[in-house]
Amino acid sequence: MFGNILSGGTAAGGMGGMSSILFLVIIFVVFYFFLIRPENKRKKQLNEMRNNISLGDEIVTIGGIMGKVVQVTEDTITFETGEDRVRLQVTKWAISSNVREEKQRAEQQAAARASRASKKKAKTSGEENSVDGEGK
Repeated sequence: MFGNILSGGTAAGGMGGMSSILFLVIIFVVFYFFLIRPENKRKKQLNEMRNNISLGDEIVTIGGIMGKVVQVTEDTITFETGEDRVRLQVTKWAISSNVREEKQRAEQQAAARASRASKKKAKTSGEENSVDGEGK
């Protein structure tokens, strides 16, 4: 009964089954490339960042607490916060970001943008050198 409704009431239900399976496969592929794969990539980068934290790095926890790393073990990180030098010990999964690493990445991106902008400006500067506005 439902097969007739979905296939538009025709008697040929064989192709309707194949097309619905194909549709499900396409939906799964789209979900994989747009949702699952980027999330796995982000998790891998986050784990790599947490494993590369070293002494002296400035970190931010998931709860928003900022501090400077003073001790790193296999599972935990101890860091100092503020001028009163309070030490907190948290597990590595509680680290949200490494401030020093983010600053370096931002500087690299800014330098890349500046080099792209200067190349683009150099290409278009010849258009501005027209005599008496003849090029306009």
